Amino acid sequence: MLLTTVLGSGLVMIDSTVVNVALAHIGTEFGAGFIALQWTVNAYTLTLASLILLGGSLGDHFGRRRIFLIGVVWFALASLMCGLAPNIETLIAARALQGVGGALLTPGSLALISASFHGPDRAAAVGAWSGLGGIAGAVGPFLGGWLVEWNWRAVFLINLPLAALIVVVALRHVPESRDTESARGLDLAGTVLAVFGLAGLTYSLTGLSERGAAPDLVAGLVVGVVALVAFVLWERRSPHPLVPPELFTNATFSATNAVTLLIYGALGVVFLLLVLQLQIVAGFSPLAAGTSLLPVTLIMLAFSARAGALAGRIGPRLPLTLGPLISAAGLLLMLRIGPGASWITDVLPAVLVFGAGLALTVAPLTATVLDSAPDRYAGAASGVNNAVARAAGLLAVAVIPGLAGIRGDDYTDPASFGTGFRIAIVIGAGLLVAASLLAFAVVRRPLRAAESDEADGAAPERVRIEECMHCPVTGPQVLPPPDRALGSR
Repeated sequence: MLLTTVLGSGLVMIDSTVVNVALAHIGTEFGAGFIALQWTVNAYTLTLASLILLGGSLGDHFGRRRIFLIGVVWFALASLMCGLAPNIETLIAARALQGVGGALLTPGSLALISASFHGPDRAAAVGAWSGLGGIAGAVGPFLGGWLVEWNWRAVFLINLPLAALIVVVALRHVPESRDTESARGLDLAGTVLAVFGLAGLTYSLTGLSERGAAPDLVAGLVVGVVALVAFVLWERRSPHPLVPPELFTNATFSATNAVTLLIYGALGVVFLLLVLQLQIVAGFSPLAAGTSLLPVTLIMLAFSARAGALAGRIGPRLPLTLGPLISAAGLLLMLRIGPGASWITDVLPAVLVFGAGLALTVAPLTATVLDSAPDRYAGAASGVNNAVARAAGLLAVAVIPGLAGIRGDDYTDPASFGTGFRIAIVIGAGLLVAASLLAFAVVRRPLRAAESDEADGAAPERVRIEECMHCPVTGPQVLPPPDRALGSR
C-alpha cells in the first residue's frame, strides 16, 4: 500500500522538478523559443491545477483505486508521448496530458491510505507517506540532472517502469474504496470554467511580452477573465461546488490563500529560472545544477514538522511573517550567481537561506488555511489551497519572465538571460515581501486544533498529520476530510 501511494505521488512530484533541468537541452534540440519552454512547464501545471479538485471527487464516486490507476496509466502513456515527441508542439500537448493524469492520481494517493489504515496506524502511515514523498522530491533534481546528461528524453521515459510497478502492486495489494456516504455530484461545469479561465489567462499573459496586444492574446485574456468570473458565480449556485462558497466567508481563509498565491508565484519562477541560470550563465552541468537545489528539500524535510509544531504553540503569525522575509533574503543572495559562480561561496549560502525561510513558512501556511475552514470542508480547503499554489506558479511563469525581458532565444545568450534572471529574482523577492506584510496584517489567532487539544489534554493528532504533509514545495499535498484522515473520534 505505502509503496504504491508513495511511488504514485512521487511520479507527479518528481515530474514537477526534473523537467526544469532539461529545458535548455529541449530548447536546443527543437530550436524552440523561450515561450515554448514556458509552455513545456505550464501545460503540465495548467491541467494539473484545473483538474485536481475534480480528480478527488471522481475517486470518491467511482472508486479511489480505480481513478488512481487510471491516472497512473494515463500519466505513463503521456510520459511516453513526451519521451518520443518529434517537436516542441507535440511535447507541450503531451505535457498537458501528463497533468491530467497527475490530477487523477494525486488526490487518490493519500485517500487510499486514509481508507485502508485506522487509528494510530493511519497517522503512522500518513507520516511515512509524507516522509518518503519528501525523499522523492529531494531525489528529483539530482535524478533529472543525471538523466539529462545522458538524454533529456529519459526524464520522461523513466516514468514507464515506475508506473508499471505501481499498477502491478496496486492490483494485488490495494483494496478498492469510495465515499459511500457522499451524495454530492460532479461539478463538471465548474471544472470546464476553471480550465478555460486559467488557460485563457496563461495563453494571453505568456505571449504578451513578445507580441503585445495581438488580437488572439486579447481574446484569450477576455475569455480567461469571463470564465473565471463565471466560475465564481457558478460555484455560488452549484448544488455540489468544487469550491464551497462558505470557505471564503472566513477572512483568514481568503487572506492566507492570497499569501499562498504570492509565495508559490515566487517559487514557480525561482525553480524555473535558477536551474537555467546555473547552466546557461554559470556554466554548471545539468547534474550540478539539479544537485545545487538539493539543500532546499533537505532543509524542508528536516525542519518543516518543527515549524508546524512551533506554529501550533505560538500561532502562525510570526512564522508566516518572518519565513517569507528570510526566503526573500535568500533570493537576493542569488543575485551573486553569475559567470564563473562557485557553488560553495555563491550558490550554497543563497539556497540555505532560501530553504530556511521556506521551512519556516510552508507548514504553518497550509495548516492555517485548514484551521480557518470548518471541519466538514477540510478536504475541500486543502484542495483549494493546492490548486491556488499550482495556479500561482502557472501564472507567475507566464508573466514574470516576460516582465524581466526574457524572450525569444535569450536562453542561448548568457548575457541577456543573466540580466533577465536578476530582474525576475528581484520581482520574486518582492512577492515574498508582499506575502510577509499580508500575513502580518491578517493572520492573528492561534491554530484552533492546537488550542482545543491542549484544553482537553489530548495530543494534537490532526496538527501532527498536517504539519508532516508539507515537505514538497511544488504545491501543498491534498488532504482528505478529517473523518477520512483520522477516523471518528
